Amino acid sequence: MGKIFEIMGRSSCGKDTIYKSLLERGKVDLKKVIIYTTRPMREKEQDGVQYFFCSIERYEKFRENRKIIEERTYETMYGPWHYFTVDDGQIDLSKGNYLIIGTVEMFKSMREYFGKENVVPLMISATDGSIMQRAMHRELKQEEPKYDEMCRRFLADKSDYADEKLKEAGIMRTFNNDGDLIDCIEEIESFIIQETGN
Repeated sequence: MGKIFEIMGRSSCGKDTIYKSLLERGKVDLKKVIIYTTRPMREKEQDGVQYFFCSIERYEKFRENRKIIEERTYETMYGPWHYFTVDDGQIDLSKGNYLIIGTVEMFKSMREYFGKENVVPLMISATDGSIMQRAMHRELKQEEPKYDEMCRRFLADKSDYADEKLKEAGIMRTFNNDGDLIDCIEEIESFIIQETGN
């Protein structure tokens, strides 16, 4: 039986880079899981790569057909943005191990749906300074930077990833991404090998 490894952490902690690197390096055999969102696509993002970008109408259809495994809605400066995992055939634990990007709330819902023993947290941490620098760097690259949303997200994440919330969810270990990115990735790879026995 396979496991689902869920990468999580505050916005701009390096989740996307780590996710992509783990899949590309091939040191651990993981299949990717792509979640859905109704938020607008950012510059350089591609549908089906970072997320499946979809309309509110399609999201409502998934809900109507009871295809949503878990979901979160964020009230942003630009209206509600929905992020959700769909029962669309991407995950079959009899066929191997999976890698997904998510949140603490998503982690708890995924454990409820797939079983506590089948969902493993990969919590990425970084200092406030690193996170703010990376977030600003990313926004500066956008055609229309959304600084207000960047600040809202930073403050919301401080609360969402507070130590007490991590402890309550049973997330005890973190992987620090303040220093060398490769060191962080290699530490995660070793942990996954240990968890899967491969």
